[in-house]
Amino acid sequence: MSPRHTTLASGRWGTLSLLEQLGHVGSDVSRALLWREKDATLFDQAIDRSLELLDLTIADARWRGRLKELTRMRETLCDAVLGGHEYGSTLAECDADFFHCAAVARSSLARATKSG
Repeated sequence: MSPRHTTLASGRWGTLSLLEQLGHVGSDVSRALLWREKDATLFDQAIDRSLELLDLTIADARWRGRLKELTRMRETLCDAVLGGHEYGSTLAECDADFFHCAAVARSSLARATKSG
């Protein structure tokens, strides 16, 4: 399957911090949560995008030392999408975890902008 996030997949993803990357993953997890009960197609598309971005993060050589954590995040997200039967994961919990990453990344960017 060709990447949905072509600009990011072609190299821009590697310019983002880990928290920024996970925040972007979380954006699509939030969209999936929004569409879960409303539109199965949009839900599936959002999940596909979130997994693609998470796979790009896992493939990023800068995070090799965090591979176990990142692959566990992917496993937990997949478990949540499939009903939480393996780990009791929920999409809402995954959304909250990714939201925290986005909030910290945004806060860090705001501080860097003010000081720079």
